[in-house]
Amino acid sequence: MVPLRSKKRRQRLRTLRRSCRASRLSTHTGPKGYEIYMQSEFSRTGLLLGETNMDILNASRVLIFGVGGVGGYVAEGLARSGIGSIDIVDNDKVSLSNINRQIIALHSTLGRDKVDVVRERLLDINPSIKVTPHKCFYLPETADRFDFSEYDYVIDAIDTVTGKIQIIMQADAAGVPVISSMGCGNKLDPTKLKVTDIYSTSVCPLAKVMRRELKKRGIKKLKVVYSEEPAIKPIETGSDADTHPTSSDADPEHARRNKAVPGSTAFVPSTAGLIIASEVVKDLIGM
Repeated sequence: MVPLRSKKRRQRLRTLRRSCRASRLSTHTGPKGYEIYMQSEFSRTGLLLGETNMDILNASRVLIFGVGGVGGYVAEGLARSGIGSIDIVDNDKVSLSNINRQIIALHSTLGRDKVDVVRERLLDINPSIKVTPHKCFYLPETADRFDFSEYDYVIDAIDTVTGKIQIIMQADAAGVPVISSMGCGNKLDPTKLKVTDIYSTSVCPLAKVMRRELKKRGIKKLKVVYSEEPAIKPIETGSDADTHPTSSDADPEHARRNKAVPGSTAFVPSTAGLIIASEVVKDLIGM
Protein backbone atom coordinates (compact mmCIF):
# COMPACT_ATOMS: atom_id res chain seq x y z
CA MET A 1 0.00 0.00 0.00
CA VAL A 2 1.25 3.53 -0.78
CA PRO A 3 2.64 5.07 2.45
CA LEU A 4 0.85 8.18 3.65
CA ARG A 5 4.08 10.16 3.70
CA SER A 6 5.26 8.84 0.36
CA LYS A 7 7.41 10.95 -1.95
CA LYS A 8 4.40 11.72 -4.14
CA ARG A 9 2.39 12.80 -1.11
CA ARG A 10 5.17 15.06 0.20
CA GLN A 11 5.56 16.66 -3.22
CA ARG A 12 1.84 17.36 -3.41
CA LEU A 13 1.88 18.95 0.05
CA ARG A 14 4.81 21.19 -0.89
CA THR A 15 3.07 22.27 -4.09
CA LEU A 16 -0.20 22.92 -2.28
CA ARG A 17 1.56 24.89 0.46
CA ARG A 18 3.29 27.13 -2.11
CA SER A 19 0.02 27.65 -3.96
CA CYS A 20 -1.86 28.51 -0.77
CA ARG A 21 0.83 30.95 0.39
CA ALA A 22 0.84 32.69 -2.99
CA SER A 23 -2.95 32.91 -3.04
CA ARG A 24 -3.08 34.29 0.50
CA LEU A 25 -0.39 36.89 -0.16
CA SER A 26 -2.17 38.11 -3.28
CA THR A 27 -5.60 38.38 -1.67
CA HIS A 28 -5.29 39.40 1.96
CA THR A 29 -1.83 40.42 3.09
CA GLY A 30 -1.22 42.69 6.07
CA PRO A 31 -3.24 43.39 9.23
CA LYS A 32 -6.55 43.86 7.43
CA GLY A 33 -6.34 40.44 5.80
CA TYR A 34 -5.42 38.86 9.12
CA GLU A 35 -8.43 40.48 10.80
CA ILE A 36 -10.74 39.09 8.11
CA TYR A 37 -9.23 35.65 8.56
CA MET A 38 -9.68 35.78 12.34
CA GLN A 39 -13.37 36.56 11.93
CA SER A 40 -14.05 33.36 9.98
CA GLU A 41 -15.78 30.22 11.27
CA PHE A 42 -12.41 28.50 11.59
CA SER A 43 -10.33 31.20 13.29
CA ARG A 44 -9.89 29.17 16.50
CA THR A 45 -8.64 26.18 14.52
CA GLY A 46 -6.33 28.49 12.62
CA LEU A 47 -4.70 29.52 15.89
CA LEU A 48 -3.42 25.94 16.18
CA LEU A 49 -2.82 25.03 12.55
CA GLY A 50 -1.92 28.33 10.90
CA GLU A 51 -3.26 29.96 7.76
CA THR A 52 -1.33 27.82 5.28
CA ASN A 53 -2.62 24.59 6.77
CA MET A 54 -6.15 25.98 6.87
CA ASP A 55 -5.80 26.80 3.18
CA ILE A 56 -4.68 23.22 2.53
CA LEU A 57 -7.75 21.86 4.31
CA ASN A 58 -9.99 24.20 2.36
CA ALA A 59 -8.43 22.95 -0.89
CA SER A 60 -8.86 19.27 0.08
CA ARG A 61 -11.56 16.89 -1.09
CA VAL A 62 -12.49 13.83 0.95
CA LEU A 63 -14.80 10.89 0.34
CA ILE A 64 -16.81 9.41 3.22
CA PHE A 65 -18.50 6.03 2.86
CA GLY A 66 -21.30 5.72 5.41
CA VAL A 67 -22.75 8.64 7.38
CA GLY A 68 -24.29 6.78 10.31
CA GLY A 69 -23.05 6.61 13.89
CA VAL A 70 -19.36 6.88 12.93
CA GLY A 71 -19.43 8.52 9.50
CA GLY A 72 -21.82 11.27 10.55
CA TYR A 73 -19.33 12.47 13.14
CA VAL A 74 -16.47 12.17 10.65
CA ALA A 75 -18.36 14.53 8.35
CA GLU A 76 -19.13 16.85 11.25
CA GLY A 77 -15.52 17.00 12.42
CA LEU A 78 -14.14 17.58 8.95
CA ALA A 79 -16.65 20.29 8.09
CA ARG A 80 -15.92 22.10 11.36
CA SER A 81 -12.19 21.82 10.60
CA GLY A 82 -12.51 23.68 7.31
CA ILE A 83 -12.38 20.88 4.74
CA GLY A 84 -13.53 22.49 1.50
CA SER A 85 -15.14 19.58 -0.34
CA ILE A 86 -16.79 16.42 0.99
CA ASP A 87 -18.48 13.59 -0.90
CA ILE A 88 -20.85 11.45 1.21
CA VAL A 89 -22.09 7.99 0.27
CA ASP A 90 -25.07 6.29 1.93
CA ASN A 91 -28.41 4.90 0.80
CA ASP A 92 -30.10 4.73 4.19
CA LYS A 93 -32.85 6.86 5.70
CA VAL A 94 -32.97 8.24 9.23
CA SER A 95 -34.89 5.88 11.51
CA LEU A 96 -36.13 6.10 15.09
CA SER A 97 -33.44 3.82 16.50
CA ASN A 98 -30.72 6.06 15.01
CA ILE A 99 -31.54 8.82 17.49
CA ASN A 100 -29.47 7.34 20.31
CA ARG A 101 -26.15 7.79 18.45
CA GLN A 102 -26.31 9.50 15.05
CA ILE A 103 -25.73 13.24 14.96
CA ILE A 104 -28.18 13.76 12.09
CA ALA A 105 -30.98 11.71 13.71
CA LEU A 106 -33.77 13.85 15.15
CA HIS A 107 -37.53 13.46 15.25
CA SER A 108 -37.61 16.22 12.65
CA THR A 109 -35.38 14.23 10.26
CA LEU A 110 -37.04 10.80 10.54
CA GLY A 111 -37.62 9.14 7.17
CA ARG A 112 -35.31 11.49 5.26
CA ASP A 113 -32.30 10.36 3.25
CA LYS A 114 -29.21 10.58 5.44
CA VAL A 115 -27.05 12.15 2.75
CA ASP A 116 -29.58 14.96 2.31
CA VAL A 117 -29.66 15.68 6.04
CA VAL A 118 -25.87 15.62 6.28
CA ARG A 119 -25.54 17.96 3.31
CA GLU A 120 -27.93 20.50 4.86
CA ARG A 121 -26.11 20.32 8.18
CA LEU A 122 -22.64 20.79 6.69
CA LEU A 123 -23.79 23.75 4.60
CA ASP A 124 -25.24 25.30 7.76
CA ILE A 125 -21.81 24.93 9.38
CA ASN A 126 -19.93 26.29 6.39
CA PRO A 127 -21.99 27.82 3.56
CA SER A 128 -18.91 27.71 1.31
CA ILE A 129 -18.33 23.96 1.60
CA LYS A 130 -19.01 21.78 -1.42
CA VAL A 131 -20.99 18.69 -0.43
CA THR A 132 -21.74 16.01 -3.03
CA PRO A 133 -24.24 13.35 -1.92
CA HIS A 134 -24.31 9.86 -3.44
CA LYS A 135 -27.49 7.92 -2.61
CA CYS A 136 -26.19 4.37 -2.90
CA PHE A 137 -24.58 1.60 -0.91
CA TYR A 138 -20.94 1.02 -1.78
CA LEU A 139 -20.47 -2.55 -2.97
CA PRO A 140 -18.25 -4.14 -5.61
CA GLU A 141 -21.16 -3.68 -8.04
CA THR A 142 -21.23 0.12 -7.50
CA ALA A 143 -17.48 0.66 -7.18
CA ASP A 144 -17.06 1.96 -10.73
CA ARG A 145 -19.16 5.02 -9.88
CA PHE A 146 -16.22 6.49 -7.96
CA ASP A 147 -12.85 7.66 -9.24
CA PHE A 148 -10.70 7.59 -6.11
CA SER A 149 -7.92 9.56 -7.80
CA GLU A 150 -10.13 12.65 -7.52
CA TYR A 151 -9.89 12.64 -3.72
CA ASP A 152 -7.22 13.56 -1.19
CA TYR A 153 -8.49 11.12 1.44
CA VAL A 154 -11.00 8.27 1.69
CA ILE A 155 -12.88 7.28 4.86
CA ASP A 156 -14.45 3.85 5.26
CA ALA A 157 -17.27 3.95 7.83
CA ILE A 158 -19.44 1.11 6.53
CA ASP A 159 -19.96 -2.32 8.07
CA THR A 160 -20.07 -4.78 5.18
CA VAL A 161 -16.82 -6.68 4.79
CA THR A 162 -17.05 -6.92 1.00
CA GLY A 163 -17.62 -3.18 0.72
CA LYS A 164 -14.80 -2.33 3.11
CA ILE A 165 -12.35 -4.53 1.23
CA GLN A 166 -13.36 -2.97 -2.10
CA ILE A 167 -12.87 0.55 -0.72
CA ILE A 168 -9.41 -0.30 0.58
CA MET A 169 -8.38 -2.07 -2.62
CA GLN A 170 -9.63 0.81 -4.77
CA ALA A 171 -7.86 3.40 -2.62
CA ASP A 172 -4.67 1.34 -2.75
CA ALA A 173 -4.84 1.14 -6.54
CA ALA A 174 -5.32 4.92 -6.77
CA GLY A 175 -2.57 5.68 -4.26
CA VAL A 176 -4.98 7.63 -2.05
CA PRO A 177 -4.78 7.58 1.77
CA VAL A 178 -7.59 5.65 3.45
CA ILE A 179 -8.66 5.11 7.05
CA SER A 180 -11.13 2.46 8.13
CA SER A 181 -13.44 2.15 11.12
CA MET A 182 -13.76 -1.23 12.75
CA GLY A 183 -16.76 -2.32 14.82
CA CYS A 184 -18.26 0.11 17.37
CA GLY A 185 -21.38 -1.89 18.21
CA ASN A 186 -21.83 -3.62 21.58
CA LYS A 187 -19.25 -1.30 23.19
CA LEU A 188 -19.56 1.02 26.19
CA ASP A 189 -16.07 2.46 26.76
CA PRO A 190 -14.85 5.10 24.27
CA THR A 191 -11.44 5.24 25.99
CA LYS A 192 -10.70 1.79 24.56
CA LEU A 193 -10.61 3.16 21.01
CA LYS A 194 -7.18 3.11 19.37
CA VAL A 195 -5.55 4.26 16.13
CA THR A 196 -3.21 1.67 14.70
CA ASP A 197 -2.41 -0.48 11.70
CA ILE A 198 -4.87 -3.25 10.90
CA TYR A 199 -2.18 -5.89 11.51
CA SER A 200 -1.65 -4.61 15.06
CA THR A 201 -5.30 -4.96 16.09
CA SER A 202 -6.73 -7.46 18.55
CA VAL A 203 -10.04 -8.31 20.25
CA CYS A 204 -12.27 -6.79 17.53
CA PRO A 205 -14.03 -9.53 15.46
CA LEU A 206 -14.37 -7.27 12.42
CA ALA A 207 -10.67 -6.41 12.51
CA LYS A 208 -9.85 -10.12 12.62
CA VAL A 209 -11.84 -10.74 9.45
CA MET A 210 -10.29 -7.72 7.75
CA ARG A 211 -6.75 -8.80 8.66
CA ARG A 212 -7.30 -12.16 7.07
CA GLU A 213 -8.96 -10.86 3.91
CA LEU A 214 -6.52 -8.00 3.34
CA LYS A 215 -3.53 -10.26 3.83
CA LYS A 216 -4.91 -12.55 1.10
CA ARG A 217 -5.09 -9.54 -1.23
CA GLY A 218 -1.58 -8.30 -0.54
CA ILE A 219 -2.48 -5.14 1.37
CA LYS A 220 0.57 -4.33 3.49
CA LYS A 221 -0.85 -1.70 5.81
CA LEU A 222 -4.06 0.12 6.67
CA LYS A 223 -4.73 2.78 9.28
CA VAL A 224 -7.77 1.88 11.38
CA VAL A 225 -9.69 3.00 14.44
CA TYR A 226 -10.78 0.05 16.56
CA SER A 227 -11.80 -0.80 20.11
CA GLU A 228 -9.88 -3.06 22.47
CA GLU A 229 -13.03 -3.50 24.53
CA PRO A 230 -14.53 -7.01 24.36
CA ALA A 231 -18.01 -6.98 22.86
CA ILE A 232 -20.92 -6.96 25.29
CA LYS A 233 -23.70 -9.38 24.51
CA PRO A 234 -26.86 -7.35 23.85
CA ILE A 235 -30.03 -8.09 25.78
CA GLU A 236 -32.53 -9.89 23.57
CA THR A 237 -35.76 -7.94 23.25
CA GLY A 238 -37.31 -9.71 20.28
CA SER A 239 -37.73 -6.54 18.22
CA ASP A 240 -35.88 -3.48 16.99
CA ALA A 241 -36.76 -0.63 14.70
CA ASP A 242 -33.61 -1.29 12.67
CA THR A 243 -33.02 -4.59 10.92
CA HIS A 244 -30.23 -3.44 8.62
CA PRO A 245 -27.73 -1.02 10.18
CA THR A 246 -25.40 0.40 7.55
CA SER A 247 -22.62 2.10 9.52
CA SER A 248 -19.70 0.81 11.52
CA ASP A 249 -22.01 0.43 14.51
CA ALA A 250 -22.54 -3.12 13.27
CA ASP A 251 -20.29 -6.11 13.81
CA PRO A 252 -19.11 -8.59 11.14
CA GLU A 253 -21.44 -11.30 12.32
CA HIS A 254 -24.42 -9.05 11.60
CA ALA A 255 -22.97 -8.03 8.27
CA ARG A 256 -22.58 -11.67 7.21
CA ARG A 257 -25.61 -13.29 8.81
CA ASN A 258 -28.03 -10.35 9.00
CA LYS A 259 -29.22 -11.57 12.39
CA ALA A 260 -28.83 -9.88 15.79
CA VAL A 261 -28.84 -6.08 15.76
CA PRO A 262 -25.91 -4.77 17.84
CA GLY A 263 -26.42 -2.53 20.85
CA SER A 264 -24.98 0.98 20.65
CA THR A 265 -24.37 4.13 22.66
CA ALA A 266 -24.07 7.84 21.98
CA PHE A 267 -20.42 8.02 22.96
CA VAL A 268 -18.50 5.16 21.27
CA PRO A 269 -19.40 5.66 17.56
CA SER A 270 -19.19 9.44 17.94
CA THR A 271 -15.73 9.26 19.53
CA ALA A 272 -14.54 6.92 16.77
CA GLY A 273 -15.81 9.36 14.14
CA LEU A 274 -14.07 12.35 15.70
CA ILE A 275 -10.84 10.38 16.07
CA ILE A 276 -11.00 9.55 12.37
CA ALA A 277 -11.64 13.20 11.52
CA SER A 278 -8.58 14.23 13.54
CA GLU A 279 -6.39 11.66 11.77
CA VAL A 280 -7.56 12.86 8.37
CA VAL A 281 -6.85 16.50 9.20
CA LYS A 282 -3.37 15.73 10.57
CA ASP A 283 -2.50 13.58 7.58
CA LEU A 284 -3.72 16.13 5.06
CA ILE A 285 -1.49 18.86 6.48
CA GLY A 286 1.45 16.51 7.10
CA MET A 287 1.48 16.58 10.90
